[in-house]
Amino acid sequence: FLSFATDSFATSKNLFNITRNVTFVAIVALGMTFVIITGGIDLSVGSVLCLCSMVLAVTMHAGYSIEIGILATIVTALAIGAFNGVLIAYVGFPPFVVTLGMLSVARSLAMVASNNTVVFQFGPDHQKLLALGGGAWVFGIANPVLYMIILALITGFI
Repeated sequence: FLSFATDSFATSKNLFNITRNVTFVAIVALGMTFVIITGGIDLSVGSVLCLCSMVLAVTMHAGYSIEIGILATIVTALAIGAFNGVLIAYVGFPPFVVTLGMLSVARSLAMVASNNTVVFQFGPDHQKLLALGGGAWVFGIANPVLYMIILALITGFI
């Protein structure tokens, strides 16, 4: 409907932005596919994504390189995954309860890490992060869309 109602909706720039923004949810959904296939559930995935994004932003805002920021983000995600995994697999807590609790913990830690402010300057590697996360494109397609396509193909073969 909006493509008929306004001239600014059906533009290549808007299509670029829509596809770029929807891919982040699609990439998370690809990972959640494996959790659901194995009969599990993870209610904390969105909050963990939020926390990991904030760890990257705060680390880079402090002046560290993009490589250090990505490493800190991966370590954060692995620590949360290991914590949830131990509570579920070894302690025997239900996944619903563990991940519901982690939902609140991760969201709260993200707010604490950022002092409840928006981080929009990412230090000396600001342009690298923007190019990696969606500012650059190949053949008119945003980088995250290419990442999503590659991950979807890999997911389909697993």
